[in-house]
Order: sequence, then structure tokens, then C-alpha cells
Amino acid sequence: MSIFGSMKTAVSGMNAQANRLSTVADNIANVNTTGYKAVSTSFSSLVLPSSGGNYNSGGVQTSVRQAVSDQGDISYTTSTTDLAISGDGFFIVQGPDGTPVLTRAGDFQKDDEGNLVNAAGFQLMGYSYDSGSPAVVVNGFDGLVPVNVNQDGLTAIASTSGVFKGNLDSNAKIPVAPATLPSANAATTTTDTKKVSMVAYDRLGNKVMYDFYFTKQSVAAAPPPAPPATAATWEVAMFRNANAAVGGTTSFPYSAGGAVGTGTLTFDSNGKMTSSGAVNITDGVTGQTIAMDFSGLTQLGADFSGTGTPNGQAATPVKDVTIDGDGIVYAKYEDGSTKPLYRVPLANVASPDKLTLMSGNVYSANGQSGVTVTGFPQTNGLGTIKSGALEGSNVDLAGELTEMIESQRSYTANSKVFQTGSDIMDVLVNLKR
Repeated sequence: MSIFGSMKTAVSGMNAQANRLSTVADNIANVNTTGYKAVSTSFSSLVLPSSGGNYNSGGVQTSVRQAVSDQGDISYTTSTTDLAISGDGFFIVQGPDGTPVLTRAGDFQKDDEGNLVNAAGFQLMGYSYDSGSPAVVVNGFDGLVPVNVNQDGLTAIASTSGVFKGNLDSNAKIPVAPATLPSANAATTTTDTKKVSMVAYDRLGNKVMYDFYFTKQSVAAAPPPAPPATAATWEVAMFRNANAAVGGTTSFPYSAGGAVGTGTLTFDSNGKMTSSGAVNITDGVTGQTIAMDFSGLTQLGADFSGTGTPNGQAATPVKDVTIDGDGIVYAKYEDGSTKPLYRVPLANVASPDKLTLMSGNVYSANGQSGVTVTGFPQTNGLGTIKSGALEGSNVDLAGELTEMIESQRSYTANSKVFQTGSDIMDVLVNLKR
């Protein structure tokens, strides 16, 4: 047995309790830090070999454990750029050095350049919609750019496509003469032709109204004793509303060359369309082509109905920025329309509790945590992004105060062992006197 050994063991115990108190201090200090994950101290014994009746005291060592995988409480805020993750995953952010790291701290606000930056100064990263709908890079951070929501000024987007859905009445009559078809641009169109209008946008964001005319052309013959056939062919003719005739009882004839697009729509005996339904509007005034999709039309025994939804956008300012649960960042315009700007991915590792903790409440992957895998929210086990919400610290304050008291008592007890060893050494030294 060694007196010095018992004193060193006591010092080991005091150092271990000091480490424990340090983790408690960190947890209490960050109890209100957004997305903070509690740390704790684990103890393991160090045993020295002993022989016979001679016991050699060893010591104790500590290791720090992280509760990164434990979800913190989510509270709601009034800022749409505050983000919380419900479930697994981390936001991908980058610091001033441009290195991507992971975090759960989603208290993002616009900086002077419009980038979303959290309280620690890390920029939120996402995929841009500038080149169409983005695809995720599952094994890296390539393609990610800072999410910038600085959308000042007006934005106009020309219409390039549109979808028209509805029903054409199967009981509609066929015009007597081809001259009465709207494509002939005559003034003799009958009441069996149905008309509806749709608004699109030119390159400057101006509204352009188009008139659509639907007319039954023919009905397929069916040999007896089959029931009367209902399969039919319809003509769709489209005109610029601004070119319509004025002062009369009809919009015909339209000026400036007549129809800007015509097509044939065919239906089977069940009222389903058998043609492609693709018809283009070619407008020489605006110099644009709008690819219309009529495949959503049916021909059933019901009144005519229809609705058109073209793409494009009028010249309007951005009113707000919203972020949905899939991580898509939308610009919301004053007229109520929206436009996707970015899509925010999430990243995860096999063992989140083994991530390397860095200043700013961010983490980096290492050999123990596993490689980083990136994906969009609500896919491959990743969580949901909640806009206007923040994830709080997962620290249990009452538990930390209890830990602090236990650490204090244990430190005191170890100091008593050291003091007793010191007293024994005094006795041993005084034997010489």
C-alpha cells in the first residue's frame, strides 16, 4: 500500500468531479441556447495490480457523453425564418471559412446581404431553383449555396405552359356547316360552342387574356345493335381577347390573323380523352408560345365546366418568405402567388451522439459518428422542418442542479482522502524527531 498512491487516487477523483462540474456548468449556461444538446460525464475505474494483502489504489477517468439525438422542446415564434426540426437530421450551415457543418440551431435571420444566418453567425445552405427543381447530392455538400431571401424589387415571369381541366357536354350538338366553327373566325358561331377565357402573362408581366372555344365536330358511328355511340371529336380554338370584335353581338371576327392556336380533342365512348391534349398558343404580338395541356378534360353528360391554370407571374413585389415542411423556401408575392427559391436539405449520421462538437453549437462528422448522408426533409427517415418555430435546449435544469450538488459532495470527500493522506505523511515524517 502506498500513501502517495492514495493521495494520487484522491487527486484523480477531484479531477473527475471537476470535469463533471464543467459539463454541468456548460449545460446550465446553455439552458436557453437554441438547439443546444446536453453533455454529461461518465466515470470509469483505473485499477492497478495488487498482490497478497497489499492493495494499490488506482484512480478514475472520465469521458464526455453528448445527448445529440435527444429532441428538445419546440416552441413557436412570430418569425417565418425561425426553423425547427421535428425528428432526425441537422441543418447544413457554413461559417466564415466556408466549411459546411451541422447544427440544430435554426434561429435564422436575414443579414445585410439577405442571407439567412443564425445567432452564431452560420449561414443556412440549400439548393437553388434557378436551374429547375433541385436534386439532392446524397453523399456530399456539392451544389449547396447560401439561402438568400433578399427579393427586392418587382419580378415578372412570362407564361410558357398552362393546364385546362373540366368537362365538355356529351349532349352538345354538331354545327351544321364548317363555317360555323370558331377556327373559321366567322360571325356565325352557334350556341353549341362553349367559350371560356384564361389570363396568362407576357415577358413584362402584363396580363394577356385568351378566349377558348370548344365545338363538337363529329360523333363516331356504331353499327347496330350497338347502342348509340358517344365517342366524339372536338375542336378547340384560341384567340387573343384584345383582338375581339366590338360593337356587335359576337366577338367574331377576331382581328390580327384570327386564332392563335387550334387543335383537335378526341374522346372514347367512356368520355375519356384519347388524344394527347397538347395544343400550343402561338402569340405573335407577345412573341411567346404557351404549351396548353387539355388532357384533363372529359366528355360526360353534364354541363360544360372548365378552369385554366397557366404558369407565369405578373409584375408584383415580394411580400414575405415562407418555408414549408419539405424545406422549400417560397417567395410570397403581393398578389398571393408564390415562387420556389431554394430547397433546404437535412443531413444525418449513423451515430449523432458521437459527432464532434464545435464552437457555435455546430457539429462535424468523424470516424466514430459515421459519414454524413444528405436528403430532403420527410425522406429516408429525416424529420420535418417547422417554420416559425425553434427547438429549445434539451437540458434538464433540475437534474443539472442535483448533479452539481453531488459533484460538490464527491469533490469534498476526495479532498478529505487527500488531506488524510497528507496527515499520515506528517506523522511518518515526525517519527524521525
